[in-house]
Amino acid sequence: MEISALQRERYKYQPKLPAILSQSIEDVALSFGKPTKSIADSDALAELFKLSYGKPIASIVKGKNEKINQPLIVGVILSGGQAPGGHNVIAGIYDGLKKGNKSSVLLGFLGGPGGMLEDRAVEITDTIIDEYRNTGGFDIIGSGRTKIETPEQFAAALTTAKKRNLDAVVVIGGDDSNTNAALLAEYFTAQNLKTRVIGCPKTIDGDLKNEYIEASFGFDTAAKTYSELIGNIERDAASARKYWHFIKLMGRSASHITLECGLQTRPNVCLISEEVEAKNISMVQIVEQICSSIVKRAANKDNFGVVLIPEGLIEFVPEMKKLIEELNDIMADHGDELTEKTGFADQISWLNSRLSGESNTLFTALPPEIARQLLADRDPHGNVQVSRIDTEKLLIGMVEEKLKELKKTGMYNGKFSALAHFFGYEGRSAFPSNFDADYCYSLGFTAFVLIASGLTGYISSVRNLTAPADKWTPGGIPLTMMMNMERRHGSAKPVIKKALVELEGKPFKALAENREKWAENTCYRFPGAIQYYGPSDVCDQPTKTLILEHS
Repeated sequence: MEISALQRERYKYQPKLPAILSQSIEDVALSFGKPTKSIADSDALAELFKLSYGKPIASIVKGKNEKINQPLIVGVILSGGQAPGGHNVIAGIYDGLKKGNKSSVLLGFLGGPGGMLEDRAVEITDTIIDEYRNTGGFDIIGSGRTKIETPEQFAAALTTAKKRNLDAVVVIGGDDSNTNAALLAEYFTAQNLKTRVIGCPKTIDGDLKNEYIEASFGFDTAAKTYSELIGNIERDAASARKYWHFIKLMGRSASHITLECGLQTRPNVCLISEEVEAKNISMVQIVEQICSSIVKRAANKDNFGVVLIPEGLIEFVPEMKKLIEELNDIMADHGDELTEKTGFADQISWLNSRLSGESNTLFTALPPEIARQLLADRDPHGNVQVSRIDTEKLLIGMVEEKLKELKKTGMYNGKFSALAHFFGYEGRSAFPSNFDADYCYSLGFTAFVLIASGLTGYISSVRNLTAPADKWTPGGIPLTMMMNMERRHGSAKPVIKKALVELEGKPFKALAENREKWAENTCYRFPGAIQYYGPSDVCDQPTKTLILEHS
């Protein structure tokens, strides 16, 4: 295979580890804290996870571990969307296993959780892993979005685990995937199976974090990749001076990506979904906010600008949120009836009697292409696929209409020409930044220590991430500690709670403090491409979000 010069050089990069993991493996042990509780719904979760609820937090410390050198057979699963650094998680697990015992085996299940259900796997070898170190993507074994949720699926996972004689399975995924890992750990324990289950926190969305999971891997690289592109567009906008760029950014429900990119690039408008929900801001008010910036800049003869829009915005606008929740419930209970309708007009007619009056009025008033997107197939977790909804184009259309009104009243005399962008897939499989390369490798190596120490139902944790890597602190967090009960597919389900943008947090406050200045003036910042070689303050810096949160 012909490879690029950068890929060849990245193969040579040796990821940095916390000091405790860089020493002799025989001197690595665990210490435990007090029993833990879930963040909410403790009684319900204790009942669902009778065998794994309440486990203590584990810290990796210096000490003797008699189990660390035992030969192990471990399976690894990549679950959900791609995130830069996934290959290094697998490399960390692999190197840990081989450091513990050269006869240990790492199996990669192909195509996500479905690969385990169907027993499709490949043994990871030196030759295979060396082709993927420090590279982006999930192509080493592929990913998938299959959920292990039915009795038949759990039984199939059990059969594979027994057949392969697995000592453990590592699930590399986001909040839903790690919820699945917790359920699988509970099931295996109930069946008296030796196979342990450990999770790793993956998602560019940044919504799998808490006090003990400071960041989900891939967020650093994706945010920096998008920030480079936004900076490029800002430079072009300031040069051409004739376009307003409406940029939607991937991030599912949380606005962490948009917030980080806003802090990195200083756009004229940066919308945050969580603020929209908290302040009950309507679509009309959002449009007015954007138009206010356009009008102010036009008065300075700056008929150009940049608007950042979080992917999940449409779900947080109060009237749209209510509509989507109703549609989700209807499609969960009567989806087959809806799909039987032959045309869009028939679907609208069928929905008239099932939507509330307010939601029905809103739905019929939407542009047909947006309404159709709201009726598209849900993802495996029952959610509307917001990346398919052209929120940026909807806003452009509404802004154009508002500006026409303002022109008639003499309140606006500028020129408005808009371009729509969606940055998502451009960042999900990029070469990982040095931070993500190091962080992911540390997560994988930590997962090995948790497995070798006999733990199950935990997620790999590496903390103190704003410090140099040798001062990071590895350990394990009980998955049930991060859970609550939420409504999915019309019923209450245990899920890891999404971490949304905190409006009282330092990152959002830093954005809010500068919002008015950026709205009127051209304060663009150009981060440039991710750098892999050079001074540490250029190459190894974490995100502004992490720095502000831990300042």
